[in-house]
Amino acid sequence: MKKIKKLLAYPLSLLFYLFFFLTLLIFHPIQWLSLKLGGYQAHKKSVDIFNFFLLRCLNILGTKYSFENEHELPTDRPCIFVANHQGMYDIPPIIWHMRKHHPKFVSKKELGKGIPSISYNLRHGGNLLIDRKNGREALVKMAKFAGYLNKNNRSAVIFPEGTRSRTGAPKKFAVQGLQLLLKKMPEATVVPITINNSWKLFRYGSFPMGIGTHIKFKVHEPIPVNSDAPENLVAVVERTITADIR
Repeated sequence: MKKIKKLLAYPLSLLFYLFFFLTLLIFHPIQWLSLKLGGYQAHKKSVDIFNFFLLRCLNILGTKYSFENEHELPTDRPCIFVANHQGMYDIPPIIWHMRKHHPKFVSKKELGKGIPSISYNLRHGGNLLIDRKNGREALVKMAKFAGYLNKNNRSAVIFPEGTRSRTGAPKKFAVQGLQLLLKKMPEATVVPITINNSWKLFRYGSFPMGIGTHIKFKVHEPIPVNSDAPENLVAVVERTITADIR
């Protein structure tokens, strides 16, 4: 059965990559036009729709999504979404399902160029691009990023593991950037999210893609940032997220 599944993965992966790259190419000029003609709101709408279509591309591989959220998350103040990181396809479901919270990502600067649609959004959509080799500069940018989120009532998405887990096993959180966000955004709400099974899309590497994967997102109880010291909050969030990784 495993051999048959892997054989099926080859033609389905070719089909997936065809539609995936077409989606990137089509939405790049759409984003550009949306931003030039309609400003932030129009651009954001185009990004939301872009990520909806990325999810449909992943459906070609038999990928399913469960997004469990039993909590009423605030929209009158920023959220700080904190999640474990298992692969690049963790991102479209968060953008789509949390779109009313205006999620903005903390990403490495290398992703800010060379990828149609994705790089454009990272540069022009209010996200933060940092140089991981320059910790001091990254923290200065993180502080400015927090100010932008506070001023515009937009939310952050941060993967404190830094790099994605290739096996699903959680990595130790790098806490400095997250602690700074918490300190600079005392009125925000921190929302832990556990992601499971996303790594299975890369069980064979980038080609073929894993097929029939059920990716699960669990949104945990939101915590007001001003309810505890940042150091304590980070520890609680890390325990909450990792306890649900299967």
